[in-house]
Amino acid sequence: MAAKKKSKKVVKGAASHKAVDSAIATINDVAASATKAVIAVDKEYKKLSKSAKSLNKKRATMMRKTRAAAKRFKKDASATNRKAVAVIKKDIVAIKKEAEKVSNLKSAAAEELAALKAASKRAVAYAKSVTSADRVLNKPKKKKRKKKAAKKTA
Repeated sequence: MAAKKKSKKVVKGAASHKAVDSAIATINDVAASATKAVIAVDKEYKKLSKSAKSLNKKRATMMRKTRAAAKRFKKDASATNRKAVAVIKKDIVAIKKEAEKVSNLKSAAAEELAALKAASKRAVAYAKSVTSADRVLNKPKKKKRKKKAAKKTA
């Protein structure tokens, strides 16, 4: 005996319209949330960039101080001068560690930002195309005028 094949259900018009509307709403939601995410991550990236720049300036300043302290230590090898050099070197190490952390966070944020921008670009483009297609499809139909019957003169 042959088993009966299940016949596929025919989609109803209302269900079809509902599915299309929900898909459009989803695309619009994704576009909006992706845009918000891009703004948030960009803000964080700029903050990290500013922090990295600040740390690099601090490091450069400390390097200059190190040279000056080393010269002072060469002239006068006292305990205070040795401590000053040690403190400055310790500060440089701390700044270097902090800069490395910020650099790692910044590179991760840059990758995330690139991915979000690509996704946002796609979502916004799809949303725009769906909106323009809807505009075209929802235009009212033009009414055709009836041709006037030619008057017969006898």
